[in-house]
Amino acid sequence: MPQGLNEEKLRDLKNKANKVRQLIIEMLVEAGSGHSAGPLGMADIFTAFYFHILNHDPKNPNWEDRDRLVLSNGHICPAQYAIMALVGYFPLDELKTLRKINSRLQGHPHRIFLPGLETTSGPLGEGLSQAIGIALAGKMNKKNYYTYCLTSDGEHDEGNTWEAVMFAAKNKLNNLIQIIDRNYIQIDGTTEDIMPLDPLKEKYESFNWHVIEIDGNDIKSFIEAIEKAKLISDRPTIIIAKTVPGKGVSFMENDYHWHGKPPNKEEAEKALAELEIIGNKLKIRN
Repeated sequence: MPQGLNEEKLRDLKNKANKVRQLIIEMLVEAGSGHSAGPLGMADIFTAFYFHILNHDPKNPNWEDRDRLVLSNGHICPAQYAIMALVGYFPLDELKTLRKINSRLQGHPHRIFLPGLETTSGPLGEGLSQAIGIALAGKMNKKNYYTYCLTSDGEHDEGNTWEAVMFAAKNKLNNLIQIIDRNYIQIDGTTEDIMPLDPLKEKYESFNWHVIEIDGNDIKSFIEAIEKAKLISDRPTIIIAKTVPGKGVSFMENDYHWHGKPPNKEEAEKALAELEIIGNKLKIRN
């Protein structure tokens, strides 16, 4: 079992991840727009980060020695907003304002609006370069924080991503850990139909990155992968996290049509009912 993790804590994290999925559905149906598949698929990873891995302080979001979490694929921000609210960055009721005019919770994160966000995202492919700058600054300033960068597989179609990959390896940024949401979908179809990425592991290894492949919906495996990444001293690490897009909602899972659309009221009710069943099963196991 990873450091600081036991069976009770793991069950609690799984329950929190399920709650995050429920909040995502509620946010999206209220907004009437947004992305469903990616946020649901990444709920486990966001939960592991904010409730176990990150060195951070919701009451002091600009704490100088905090770990940095950069969200490059900003369209999955409903998952980040939900977990930030649960951990105490802002009130849960504010989640209902997602994508509304004057809301701090925009469709892509805006760091000026909401304390606790490290970057503003929008154009895909820029987040890794931003994270590299933060990690390099940490090295130059002799800081011990880690920089984590969440990316999507689809944004690896962007050439800027591969320039960043080369730069990070050249500078041996072992304080940089990238997590790619390898869910095999993007807005127009599957990644392998639109612009094949496999063999992704071998590609990153050829760019001199340390590569770890995991089930991205297995919280324990993800935490173990982070611990292994921190032991690497001479290069950056990428964790290829294979997730199920739409995880927890049967009619959304592995369907790329849900990449960029929200549920309607009837679909939301069905999704929440399924997630409630999952939550009840988790409680029984407790």
